[in-house]
Amino acid sequence: MTIIDGIAERIVAIAYDDLPPVAVEWAKMAILDTVGVTLAGAGEPCAQIVERVLAGGAGECLIFGSDRRAAPLDAALVNGTAAHALDFDDVSNSLGGHPSAPILPALFAIGEILDCDGRAFITAYVAGFETETRIARGVHFHHYEKGWHPTATLGVFGAAAACCHLLGLDRKRTAQALAIAASLASGIKANFGTMTKPLHVGHTARNGLFAAQLAREGFTANPAALEHSQGFLLVFNGAGNFDAEAILKNWGQPYDIVRPGLAVKQHPCCGSTHPAIDAMLLLRGEHDITPERVVRIDSWTHPRRLAHTDRPDPQSGLDAKFSVQYCLARALLGGRIVLEDFEGEAFCEPTARALMRHIHAAPHPEMSAASDEHLGAEVRITFDDGRTIARRVGSALGRGPDNPLPTDALTGKFANCAARALPPAQVAQLQQRLLSLDRASSLRDVLAAIATPSGARERRMG
Repeated sequence: MTIIDGIAERIVAIAYDDLPPVAVEWAKMAILDTVGVTLAGAGEPCAQIVERVLAGGAGECLIFGSDRRAAPLDAALVNGTAAHALDFDDVSNSLGGHPSAPILPALFAIGEILDCDGRAFITAYVAGFETETRIARGVHFHHYEKGWHPTATLGVFGAAAACCHLLGLDRKRTAQALAIAASLASGIKANFGTMTKPLHVGHTARNGLFAAQLAREGFTANPAALEHSQGFLLVFNGAGNFDAEAILKNWGQPYDIVRPGLAVKQHPCCGSTHPAIDAMLLLRGEHDITPERVVRIDSWTHPRRLAHTDRPDPQSGLDAKFSVQYCLARALLGGRIVLEDFEGEAFCEPTARALMRHIHAAPHPEMSAASDEHLGAEVRITFDDGRTIARRVGSALGRGPDNPLPTDALTGKFANCAARALPPAQVAQLQQRLLSLDRASSLRDVLAAIATPSGARERRMG
């Protein structure tokens, strides 16, 4: 039996009644959060350009934040791009990326066609989450450091697995879909800070659904596509840089969404900047800081996190999301990080730019590059009188079940995001439907609360 055969066997065996209640609750939170950030991201240029270029005409599946519809694959591509457009979607420590955005746009598309119930939808989501994070356990952290974007390269397996489960495919066809997905995996970190990063996710959602649909029709692929001498593991990671046995070991015991769990973002920027932001916000809350008296700010993070966040001169709002210097400046000046900090020419704001010149980012001297403890940061502020204050955090708020984002913060984030596309009464209705998704008999009814009345977005956007 190949690794993919083993994964497929386990995917098919996942049933709603066997899921622990905590897994269902985390799944509902992830779905709520992802729908919110997708609605907020639907108005971003990257999502709008993708939809405009496709120009595929009418279809059966909703484009989030609109009253328009598209074919399933196109809807997955557009909504997937929107889901990651703001880099505000959830994170998985196992994946080293964003677990839900690659899965859910594909699931919503095929789920709308099938008009599945909420329990089937949740179960398929958990199956996809488990698949992508288990493969991730076999390839990290070399995969991440080599330059692959795990949200895309591994998320495609999660999207395929979830769609196969919702379609009710058997073990053989599920294995074929995963093998097809291995040849559709792509995404490089060089494109972080550009529109292509969220395109990775749209492409991944589309390809995962595409792989499942192909397999359903009898399309073939090599079930040894992971461990083959020219397969995914050796091609993407290289000999000696993966642990194939870790993929199937302890599958579902517990489910990865339970432990190590899901990380829900409280700041709309790269997750690797969040520990430093939290340290800065703690310092700001504990001390009366006058920014004009700051002569130096030192930010130390794990070298794995610094490689793509040491950006002292961001050139766009998207680029600024990956600049720890910009994010720290905004945190000190405003006491929070908001979506508006990355819109338009906000990244050029003179006060923030002036403060950024005093911010120095470096790898933390006590955080080994080889260590798995890579989620912390330390910030030290030096004032013009020589006084210094410092704060170190082990991980950002929301980074897993031991340090969860408070419920009111999660629902507040959803409301703020969804309000960018929907009127207030509809936001409240949608939130209630998503929080009770396990009791929903029709996914189409849920999606009806996501659709925007014709012209409503344009009126709200001015």
